[in-house]
Amino acid sequence: MDEPDTAAILPGDVLSSTDDETTGHKQETEVPTTRSVRPPFTCPLPVSVEPVLFLSMFSLALQAPLSTQYLWDRISEDLGYNGSKRSECSNTSVPPDPLQTEVETMTAHWNLYISLGGFSVGLLVVPLLGSWSDLAGRRRVLILPNLGLALQAVVYLVVMYLKLPVVYFLVGRLLSGLSGDFNAILAGCFAYVADISDRKSRTFRVAVLEACLGLSGMLASIIGGQWRRAKGYIDPFWLVLVTNLASALYAYLFVRESVLPDPSAKLLSCRHHKAVWHLFSTGGSSSEAGGRLHICKLWLYTLCFFLVVTVHFGTRELYVLYELSSPLCWGPELIGYGSAAQHLAYLSSLLGLKLMQRCLEDSWVALVGLASNIIGLVVFSVADTTQLMFTGYGLCFLFMAATPVIRSKLSKLVGPSEQGALFATVACVETLCFLVGSGVFNSVYPATLHFMKGFPFLLAAIILFIPSGIIGTLQCLDYRRDHRDSTAA
Repeated sequence: MDEPDTAAILPGDVLSSTDDETTGHKQETEVPTTRSVRPPFTCPLPVSVEPVLFLSMFSLALQAPLSTQYLWDRISEDLGYNGSKRSECSNTSVPPDPLQTEVETMTAHWNLYISLGGFSVGLLVVPLLGSWSDLAGRRRVLILPNLGLALQAVVYLVVMYLKLPVVYFLVGRLLSGLSGDFNAILAGCFAYVADISDRKSRTFRVAVLEACLGLSGMLASIIGGQWRRAKGYIDPFWLVLVTNLASALYAYLFVRESVLPDPSAKLLSCRHHKAVWHLFSTGGSSSEAGGRLHICKLWLYTLCFFLVVTVHFGTRELYVLYELSSPLCWGPELIGYGSAAQHLAYLSSLLGLKLMQRCLEDSWVALVGLASNIIGLVVFSVADTTQLMFTGYGLCFLFMAATPVIRSKLSKLVGPSEQGALFATVACVETLCFLVGSGVFNSVYPATLHFMKGFPFLLAAIILFIPSGIIGTLQCLDYRRDHRDSTAA
């Protein structure tokens, strides 16, 4: 990468890339301060927050399927379900076991309660932390949520050691939500990259962060499935705890601060929400030329992001349930491979995006990614064999190509001084996606078991037609406007 990677060598490039005197003056005053705020140690590698996001995502991807499987096993034990589902796997003509259906329903409901508890709290906390980081510094937003996730892992371990009721899982999620949860880390990392990169290098740096999500998720899924089969649940959750602590420690020791910390900055302040409201009510400083159309684009692309990410997170929680029960009846090893195949799509999507950008506009790249996702979800909805399930994973190899494009579209709609408020808003929307996705799909799944087990995946495919239509329509409008302007000129 030719562009500078850290704030220490950024000043010249940043100042030369600014478009107006106001932005140039802001960068000119911030750079020396950024250089003076140093961590205890300096990382010799050309990385910044990538290890933080990698480790945090690793812990999240490691614990997510394991916690669902633990809920399944604990509820099965409480209800006296001793694995009669295995007979159904060898004879699909046998009617579904009512006890298995009850286990599935209760597991889905507990997933819903735990997710709703954590994400509803995070929905209030994340925008505060995101906007607060513009004043207090990014490092705090990278450290605090990791400590909260570590505390959640401690609660989960206590539940497993003492065999406490699964309701205590909700306590762990609430504690993690109060610290911002993983979405605060995500927002902090993207905001940090926006701070230390110019417009040309920003897309590549965001792509690297997306690749970290996929690679760490893939490794955690493989390790988690194999380790749970060999050692049970407790040992992997110790690794979750250590990984979160390591991520927080790395952020404290090696991540250089990218903004000037203001000691008087208050976390609980209305100004954080006012900044977000001003951005979406007036369109920000970049809306003068576009007027109402500019504001409409900001809202429409945010809606697209909301629908796409809601489908991603809502269906992700159902994959394990769908694979555990008949007719698939997967064990921990196959579940790990399936989750790894899903996370591998992060890398294949980014590679496909890079290649398609050479001959297609970003909007058409996003539509190709959405088409890949829709086709894969339709296959999942009818998958009754292992081969068909992995075929669905293969067809989704571009399903993550849409989200980087939408992030880029949103970023280009706001000015350089409004990126912090934008990323805080995106983090808030992403938290809402977790909340709505968990609520909708974990409710639809048990309600539709009696007539079509894969109906939630079919519903998700139908929902994705909405952002496809919006992105395609906006691209056509932009093309017509550009063509009209070129003709008039």
